[in-house]
Amino acid sequence: MGGHAITVMGAEEVRRALPAAAVVAALQGALRDGLDPEADPARSVVPVENGQLLLMPSHSARYAGVKIATVAPDNPAAGLPRVQGSYLLMDAATLSPLAVLDGVELTAVRTAGVSAAAADLLAEPDAERLVVFGTGPQGHSHVEALRAVRPIRHVTVVGRDRTRLADFVRRYEHADVRVEAGTADAVAQADLVACCTTARTPLFDGSTLPAQATVVAVGSHEPDAREVDDETARRSTVVVEARAAALREAGDVIQALDSGALKAGSLVGLADLARGTAEVDRSRPRLFKSVGMAWEDLVVAGVTYESR
Repeated sequence: MGGHAITVMGAEEVRRALPAAAVVAALQGALRDGLDPEADPARSVVPVENGQLLLMPSHSARYAGVKIATVAPDNPAAGLPRVQGSYLLMDAATLSPLAVLDGVELTAVRTAGVSAAAADLLAEPDAERLVVFGTGPQGHSHVEALRAVRPIRHVTVVGRDRTRLADFVRRYEHADVRVEAGTADAVAQADLVACCTTARTPLFDGSTLPAQATVVAVGSHEPDAREVDDETARRSTVVVEARAAALREAGDVIQALDSGALKAGSLVGLADLARGTAEVDRSRPRLFKSVGMAWEDLVVAGVTYESR
């Protein structure tokens, strides 16, 4: 029986493979080249006793791939990751397996990369003050990715666990950026806000958000969970990866629609921004709501495999 060796890329290899700027370029390039996020298969979510099983397939002219991931909310208390998984990358023409990549690191890289790709299209060119909600891996990934697209000089981190908050700040003691712990009030002076939490209710008062601010919210893909309030949605230009996915999974969007704070017809697709067919209203805040989509995993897995 013939075959070929399958490349295996662990977390460290995935992390080293691509700088954040390269991930942003790959995602924006795929959209400009005609990739249609609306055509992506819906995420399959299977509830199990201790969490969820997630299946996320996608395909392109060059590759096909699928991520199998698990979400176990009680794992952090046991010292285990909340999200675990693997990614199988295949050749599009033959569907032959090419590589297996660490799914957790791939998710961290692509989630922050998508946020940065959106922020690069939405945020003010001189944005230098970032507020991060959340002290987990996505918080760190977003600091790195957003610094790749904007001249961030000051980062305020907001978290509930004092120990994790102190550890987060300590990691940047010798970095060329000032990082300090703070509260949600810091949003009032923010140029960028990254919501990277498991919160199910809003993290800050949207009425305090400056007109120049761009918010990225990545923490949930469930209709009954949200990180931003109605006021943030009402005041902002709201950008989503795909309208169908947002209307199906994005609680930040769905709940704002239900309350009347937002109208479905006002949603802007990320692809439209990347292609220059939609304009940004810089007189009001901008909100990018991400639920995480399979096409993003495929793009990042492909370029990671090619860079090995």
